[in-house]
Amino acid sequence: MASPAPSGKVTMIGSELPWAELPRDISTLLADSLPGLVEEIVSRIPQEVPEYSRPLEGEFGTAVRRGVEIALGRLFIDLPGRDEPALMPETRAVYRQIGVGEARTGRSLEALLSAYRLGARVTFRAVSAITDRVGLEPRLMLPLGEAIFVYIDEISAASIEGFTEEQSRQVGERDRRRESLLRRLLAGNLPEAEGRRLAGRAGWTIPARLVAAVVPAEHGEGLRAAVGEDALISGRTGEVVILLRAPESAPERARLAAMLAPRPGWIGPVRTWDRVEESYRMAAGAAATPALAYGDPGVRWVEDHLTAIALHADPLVMADLAARCLGPMTQLRPEQRDRLAETLLVWLKHRGERGRIARELHVHPQTVGYRLGQLRDVFADDLDDPERRFELELVLRAGHRPNVE
Repeated sequence: MASPAPSGKVTMIGSELPWAELPRDISTLLADSLPGLVEEIVSRIPQEVPEYSRPLEGEFGTAVRRGVEIALGRLFIDLPGRDEPALMPETRAVYRQIGVGEARTGRSLEALLSAYRLGARVTFRAVSAITDRVGLEPRLMLPLGEAIFVYIDEISAASIEGFTEEQSRQVGERDRRRESLLRRLLAGNLPEAEGRRLAGRAGWTIPARLVAAVVPAEHGEGLRAAVGEDALISGRTGEVVILLRAPESAPERARLAAMLAPRPGWIGPVRTWDRVEESYRMAAGAAATPALAYGDPGVRWVEDHLTAIALHADPLVMADLAARCLGPMTQLRPEQRDRLAETLLVWLKHRGERGRIARELHVHPQTVGYRLGQLRDVFADDLDDPERRFELELVLRAGHRPNVE
């Protein structure tokens, strides 16, 4: 290969790598200018990239300077005339680690890539001026410029890899810490100092008031994206539990329901953070009750169904109460039992107002009177006892009907 000269010819090396087309001794022409070029790039970065608008000092400054020096040395000293990849394993590791470091500081990936693009522009202008002075053949400017920008693409790719892997690691670690925090909150009895410490490690700000939502596990897909970063979320046996800031208004409540839609679920009552396990227990209890379950698509609010939840809180207790209260009806014919049970519940609801009872049952008031006579034959004085009437209304509202085993 010939040395570059104003009128000389340069023998090219056949390769798809642009630096392989450069004469080897271009490194001699550029070597003395590289230290000054390093200083120019390092000084321009904080001036032109806002996220780096501070002196490049300490470990960060050292890392930036080292990255620039390695890039220029590799590109203009090692690679010209060589059919080699842009980055060797050790140099790739440098730029990958720069990406890792940027992810750990919390700066954006775009800031780092902007700094790389700035370095490429400064380098191209500076090298163009140098090669013009030394008389490098004009046709070599194309592979020279291409070499600079291809090399920047390579180091950008290495940094992107490091950045994204570190972000994934951080997200995974954060998610593990948040899940641990959620489980501690749901277990209850979490001291305030410990709760604040765990929340800080998990990167989560504890809201003043919270609600717990429970969604079936089979409807959990996409929930994390739907609820956003301000919620804690964890999969448990058969369910997904979410802790969210409590809505403060009707529109906020509607937005929360829409955020979880169309998934079925239950949202517990509002509680402070140290009592949020109560919100979870009530939501989970409603979800686990067969008579309530999850119902139609869309979430339901525990506070809107407190009576129904209380009635179904202990099915065994309610079943025994129903068996005792409705026992006198077991001697009736099945169709008679159902008809009279329906009439009894409406009679209890309307406190014996025959007109309202007839309208709800869509029967004549005389029919109501006839059925009430039958009921008095069955229950005798129990219908005049407030305690018995209360128990009868409880079991009938809970959905129990007289049954013959």
